[in-house]
Amino acid sequence: MFRLPRPGTSHGRRMSFAACLLFVISAVLALPAQAQEEASWLQLKHTTIYTSLYTHHFNERSDRQNGPEYNNDQNMVGIEFHNPYRWLVGATWFKNSYDEPTWYVYGGYEFLLARPFDNTEFYAKLTGGILHGYDGDESRDAIPVNYNDTGPAILPSVGTRVGPVQADVTLFGTSGLLFTGGVSF
Repeated sequence: MFRLPRPGTSHGRRMSFAACLLFVISAVLALPAQAQEEASWLQLKHTTIYTSLYTHHFNERSDRQNGPEYNNDQNMVGIEFHNPYRWLVGATWFKNSYDEPTWYVYGGYEFLLARPFDNTEFYAKLTGGILHGYDGDESRDAIPVNYNDTGPAILPSVGTRVGPVQADVTLFGTSGLLFTGGVSF
């Protein structure tokens, strides 16, 4: 007889993360009708590999006497795949503010703000997806919806791309700013 894993067990967490990952992939594949009309919306325009450069938390925990400072060194590594219509999917691994290994799997859209030169762009980006890894006693409430250490996330950012090099500033909720740098190919 088949039984579903109990919530809270390690197998249950893996199952819920896998279910959330499948949901994100399904949502990205169900792009708006405008993009689906073109046969080439799955075409890859470029891939970006990026890392965290600097993190600034708006309120340090030590200021509130709740323990040590937040982790400001995320050791982030991420990859994004962009299509010609500016839709993107990606995955990121990092150490969260509580120094816990965390994954963010997402889809999103990049809005072109300006192109002052042929090889220079300014853009805004909005991504949404599944965040997994806030599992410590202190960190469970760090994300508003947290079921089995997994919850939804929406992250806005602005950035610039000069040739293959890009830099972004991402707002993560009311907690802080993340500065990233990357290379596209």
